[in-house]
Amino acid sequence: MSDVYSYHEGDTPLLLSVPHDGWQIPADIVQNLSGPARGIPDTDWHVSQLYAFARDLGGSIIVAGYSRYVVDLNRPADDGALYENQVATGVCPTQTFAGDSIYLEGAKIDIASRVDRYWRPYHDRLATALTEIRERHGYALLWDAHSIRSQVPRLFAGELPVLNLGTWDHRSCSKTIADAVMTAADASQYSAVMNGRFKGGYITRHYGQPDANIHALQLEIAQRAYMNESTLEYDKDKAAELRVTLRALLQQFLESATAVQTVFT
Repeated sequence: MSDVYSYHEGDTPLLLSVPHDGWQIPADIVQNLSGPARGIPDTDWHVSQLYAFARDLGGSIIVAGYSRYVVDLNRPADDGALYENQVATGVCPTQTFAGDSIYLEGAKIDIASRVDRYWRPYHDRLATALTEIRERHGYALLWDAHSIRSQVPRLFAGELPVLNLGTWDHRSCSKTIADAVMTAADASQYSAVMNGRFKGGYITRHYGQPDANIHALQLEIAQRAYMNESTLEYDKDKAAELRVTLRALLQQFLESATAVQTVFT
């Protein structure tokens, strides 16, 4: 077991990645954090708990142990921007989503060492898992699981739909598969959009290779659907309702991919 991630191996082509649910921060970094950053407000709270049922579907799951303030696993190691003309948060972010400084004045950030220590082990395991799954099943399905506050004015206007699916404009996942998942989302009680504000981050874009039988899809969930955004408390009743939809989405991901794979072969 790595301190950088936990990994559960399943027996289906499905792999869930949960890169932003981590809360650990090393002591030498904590001492340089600002007051607003110490509460790690930009965490994807409770996402691994929300998706725990995926084990029952035979899914493999990799979950980050460290906070995105240590290193953002969904950003490229070279710190390149994902979205043009929008706020870039970076592989080692220096501002919260609200625009507050994460660090005290004068704090030094060694990006290279953080990437080596915290970023690479997660991605090495993720890449290995996808290769193993594809070798075992002939294809692999990567579901990148995220959540975010419903309103973050600095990043986007207004309130997000609850379900924000992203496939990098269908470059990371077969459109047939993505459309099937979107149909399930539209049939739910929740508002949903495909490739809206969130098209998929580094993980979706880097690992999604439909031509190589690896299909990647990101889901960004508005946190109002399963928790109290003010207290950060997990709402068991809301979460139970949301899980019904999440299960339907993952099952559609699996079933539609099986059909597409049959056509490919």
